[in-house]
Amino acid sequence: MTVLKIKGLKEMGKDERTKKLKELKLELIKAKSQSSKGGSAKIKGIKKIIARIYTLDKRPKDSTEKLENKVNKSKKILNKSKLKMEKLKNK
Repeated sequence: MTVLKIKGLKEMGKDERTKKLKELKLELIKAKSQSSKGGSAKIKGIKKIIARIYTLDKRPKDSTEKLENKVNKSKKILNKSKLKMEKLKNK
C-alpha cells in the first residue's frame, strides 16, 4: 500500500479518486479480516487515506479564493480602524 498525500490526490481527477476510494475500502475490509484482535498500522493508514479523499471531495474548489477575499476584507477593516484611531489622537 502506498501512502497518498493530499498533493497526489489533488492531481487525480474526480473519477480516479472515486475508483481509488472503492479500492481502498476493499483493501480495508481485507486488512480487517486478516488482523486479529488489535488494530494494525495498515488499517490506520488506509483509514487516513480514505478520510483525505472524503475531505478533498467535500472542499469547495474556490476555497482559496474565498479565504483571500476574507483576508482582504479584514485588512481593509483594520486599515480603516487605524485611520480612525489616528484622527482621534490628532484631535
